[in-house]
Amino acid sequence: MKENNSLITKLIISSLSVFVADWLLPGVHIDSFITAIGAAIVLGILNATLKPILLIVTIPLTLVTFGLFLFFINAIVIGVADALIEGLYVRSAWSAIMFSLLISVISSFMYKSGSKERR
Repeated sequence: MKENNSLITKLIISSLSVFVADWLLPGVHIDSFITAIGAAIVLGILNATLKPILLIVTIPLTLVTFGLFLFFINAIVIGVADALIEGLYVRSAWSAIMFSLLISVISSFMYKSGSKERR
């Protein structure tokens, strides 16, 4: 059966992931679910534009650290989103790293569980 990967579905899953990660992490605060939707949109745009540029510029450092520098690239992207979005507050780089990891894990879990339900 065909999976439903529409833009609206992805936006809802990303927004819920941001909102749940906010609930789980003490170093991150989001004012409302509307802010979570905005954060999901901005993070999607930053991941499509800024992150590839940062990846290319930091290839040597990423290789030397065996990919661990990617965590800091994610933290930079979260930090830029924090600066752009009124109502999103990230306390530290470590909070940003954990926020990024949680969003990824929660989104992956939600995509996987959604595809299992349609089978």
